[in-house]
Amino acid sequence: QVQLVESGGGLVQAGGSLSLACAASERTFTKYAMGWFRQAPGKEREFVAAISRTGDATDFADYVKGRSSISRDYANTVYLEVHNLKPEDTAVYYCATDIEYDNVLGHPRFWGQGTQVTVSS
Repeated sequence: QVQLVESGGGLVQAGGSLSLACAASERTFTKYAMGWFRQAPGKEREFVAAISRTGDATDFADYVKGRSSISRDYANTVYLEVHNLKPEDTAVYYCATDIEYDNVLGHPRFWGQGTQVTVSS
């Protein structure tokens, strides 16, 4: 069982940036692809970004493409940055992981508890 703990959420003004981190409990962290999802009030959870286990491949949802980045260190943490925030970016952001990169893009096996990000206009 992989445990994931997100941090860095909070209240941000529109036009600002958010920086989220996700720490994994798994000692073999480098075997796992990592991703971020979000769920806005009244909406289904949706994919935001993913990074392969080696960090050489990344994917982004269209609505954050060009204004976000995802990275990982060689310890146990993955990071997400989103710039030029809009009120519609308000959501609970979840970290997720799976051995298979394709699963991280859609249906990862392990999830964090989520961190709230609120963008004020």
